Amino acid sequence: MGTFNWPMEILSADGTLAETVDALVDTGSSYTVLPAAILRRLNISSTDTLDFDLGDGRVISLEVGEARVRVEGRERTRIVVFGDDDTSPLMGADTLQGAALAVDPVAHRLVPTRALLKPQNSG
Repeated sequence: MGTFNWPMEILSADGTLAETVDALVDTGSSYTVLPAAILRRLNISSTDTLDFDLGDGRVISLEVGEARVRVEGRERTRIVVFGDDDTSPLMGADTLQGAALAVDPVAHRLVPTRALLKPQNSG
């Protein structure tokens, strides 16, 4: 598939502060990962710690919180992971799905998609 980066805006809870990052799009990662320094600058607080499986078999614990993110004009509140200050921003599957965006692997871009919903029983 190849990898590519895409702009994503991170906003403070009240919307008065914002920072745009160039994030690696990674559908294999559950959540969006951002440098902790950016999140703290935007007054985004850690609310929990989660365990994460890494590709090399290790398990690590990282802080997570909630942040407003804007991708392709779609603004949502999503879970974000507090990475090291030198971590490169990464846009995970939760952010993509929450914004109803899919990956076009040929053109290396994000495209709008419809959300999935289980049909309700009739009758």
